[in-house]
Amino acid sequence: MLDGDCAQMTMETPNTEEPHEAEAETAEACYRRRLKECDAQRRAEQRRDRWLGISKIGLGAAIAAALIWFVQTASGTGALAGSCLAALVLIFAVLAVAHERVLDQLKLTRVRLRFYERGLARLENRWTGTGEAGLRYLDATHPYARDLDLFGEGSLFELLCTCRAAVGEQTLAKWLLERAEPEEIGTRQDAVRALASRTKFREQLFTAGAAARRGVKFDAVLEWAKQKEWPGQGLLSAAAAMLALLLAASVVWAILHNAYLPLVIAGVANVAVSKFARKRVEASTRALEESAQDLGVLMQVLATLEREECSAPLFAALQNALRTNGVSATDALKKLNHIAQWLESRDNMIVRSVDTLIFYSLQVETMAVRWRQKFGSSIGDWLTVVGMMEALAALSGYAFEHPEDAWPEMTNGSAYFEAEGMAHPLLPAATTVPSDLTLGRDMQLLIVSGPNMAGKSTFIRATGLNAVLAQCGAPVRARKMRMSPLAVGASICVLDSLQGGVSRFYAEIKRLKQITDMAVGATPVLFLLDELLSGANSHDRAAGTELVVRSLVKRGAIGMVTTHDLALTHI
Repeated sequence: MLDGDCAQMTMETPNTEEPHEAEAETAEACYRRRLKECDAQRRAEQRRDRWLGISKIGLGAAIAAALIWFVQTASGTGALAGSCLAALVLIFAVLAVAHERVLDQLKLTRVRLRFYERGLARLENRWTGTGEAGLRYLDATHPYARDLDLFGEGSLFELLCTCRAAVGEQTLAKWLLERAEPEEIGTRQDAVRALASRTKFREQLFTAGAAARRGVKFDAVLEWAKQKEWPGQGLLSAAAAMLALLLAASVVWAILHNAYLPLVIAGVANVAVSKFARKRVEASTRALEESAQDLGVLMQVLATLEREECSAPLFAALQNALRTNGVSATDALKKLNHIAQWLESRDNMIVRSVDTLIFYSLQVETMAVRWRQKFGSSIGDWLTVVGMMEALAALSGYAFEHPEDAWPEMTNGSAYFEAEGMAHPLLPAATTVPSDLTLGRDMQLLIVSGPNMAGKSTFIRATGLNAVLAQCGAPVRARKMRMSPLAVGASICVLDSLQGGVSRFYAEIKRLKQITDMAVGATPVLFLLDELLSGANSHDRAAGTELVVRSLVKRGAIGMVTTHDLALTHI
């Protein structure tokens, strides 16, 4: 082996992508065809954008001329001038609405273009540094994350991640950092296989948050859902409703009997109660208003997930989790979104002027509280589903783009790892030399030696990365692979810490201690050790390496050690 975005998408019908499309087209052909279609659509929308823009400018000039005509002929033919002016204003309003829709669609098309451009970049090995590196998920103490290039520029996470929501990124990172049980791996594989040909579904999921920043977090929605009803809120809401009715009755009384004292008393009472509740109402309603954009994006994502038809058990179970008391998550969020829009209406001058008298904000907030009592506890579950769906979509995209990769077979029993034609998943296929590897009861330890730049480190990294892919439910870069559940531990890229006062040698000792402690657990360890104890002299290095390796093998671990020191082969 060598070293070598929130425009709304209109999707009323489920994804009906034909199965034969994936069979007839390679990923590259599919991406190029859809890029061409999207580019043609973008050019058409840009032409409409220019035409509507010019038309609006012309209409604006015509409206100005009509206004002058109307002013000058107000005493004569003013009626005709007024009619022309009104007609021009109406046409301008229609064009303005149409222009906004074209701009929204153009924004969406550009996001679709970016989706397929990124797909082609991955296929052509131009993806490094263009995606989400996920460095925030890198834990220096993790037993293999840094050593196997899980995060960072050119990492496995960057290659896989097409997630738009932070919960999707978090779920994908968690799957890479924590192995799943064989049963869970099987259910993920079924879902990833079923979704592999659903390019349109992945596109829709990617474009659902088109106007939002990458990694939209939904934090505002989740924080609002966790809020508790403040003391006396229910009683105050009921009293406010009664006071609003009394105010309306006093208005009728004043009109009928020309008696305004009840109206004045009701008005003063309402203003006083509004002043009393203002701070708490403002705090609660502000939190919901701040989550308005998140609500729109979340609604689109959930609608995409609910509409997709997939027979995989895991996918179906996740879709079922999007129903609460028989109501779909999308329908529930539509109601909450309407409430958030009513809150935004407070900025209207008329609503603002009567807010304190009719308790508009308090009554709308009461509606929001009732919604939260019914569905608030489900938002966290919905976000969990979004995270898992996005992670599955990311893995299915990788499977679609690498149809030659094998689906690993998970076995039970003692430690076992077998791969045929295995290669490094982050390197172009043309620059790798596929290799076979078998580790198990008959061969627990493999010592790999050779000159610098011969590919020793790449070989053990390839082993670790494929084990990680296998245990998160993805296909692996090999012709065939079979393995038992394994806890991966690696000492390949251990770094010192100046601020922590830790030398590289001590950091390596700590990592080796971590791996040997892992070997005591119920899950066998796959250890990958590169040039151990390089800071020690040759005698101490050989003795220390032998001690570590014998301890691991004695505990049922399997793995590899790379070295330049051929004296270690006596182990």
